[in-house]
Amino acid sequence: MVEEIFKYKAANFNKLLKYGFKVKNGVYVFNVPFLNEFTFTIYVDKQSKVKTKLIDNKLNEEYVLHLFEDSTGSFVGKVKTEYEKVLLDICKNCFEDDVFKSKQAKEIIAYANKNYGDKLEFLWEKSPNIAVLRRQDSKKWYAVIFDMPKNKLGVKSDEIINIIDIRIEPEKSKQLIDNISIFEGYHMNKKHWLTICLDNSVKSSTILELLSKSYELAKK
Repeated sequence: MVEEIFKYKAANFNKLLKYGFKVKNGVYVFNVPFLNEFTFTIYVDKQSKVKTKLIDNKLNEEYVLHLFEDSTGSFVGKVKTEYEKVLLDICKNCFEDDVFKSKQAKEIIAYANKNYGDKLEFLWEKSPNIAVLRRQDSKKWYAVIFDMPKNKLGVKSDEIINIIDIRIEPEKSKQLIDNISIFEGYHMNKKHWLTICLDNSVKSSTILELLSKSYELAKK
């Protein structure tokens, strides 16, 4: 549950402090009474990794039944519900979206915002790892950013990386595709879209130049 809630999030440490977290040995720690029987402690490290511990105050032992999917019973169900409620509130108030981790993905997002005033749009609730950039005038997409295993592109690697799909002129596409870092559009029109791995195998300057061209092509 913890991993799923915070999977695509990054901590805002100032907000953690305002929420009530205290810094102990470089880790942000928050203690809260829980159901009058437990002490619930949430830990957030500098990499935004979240860990939790639920202590039974009477036994002075860690309670873990709520962590198992097959655990049943009204009390365990209540613990699970309240446990999730606390974490979701912390996530909402102290964390920000951080879906795409690669440096190049962040460069693209910043470039689109600075030059075109565009921000990522997450259109599919069931696919929080897919976002689009679109022109404000034509409403057409000029980029799709997502993550997936590299082997889905036909490369022998299980590494999960950030990917970008961009518009491209067909004649230009043939010159760029190497099936190593640049491919025909993945899940897009293969003549008019290009897929690029955002793993530093293609220069950022080249990607941003292609992104600018994709932005112009989306004007039509």
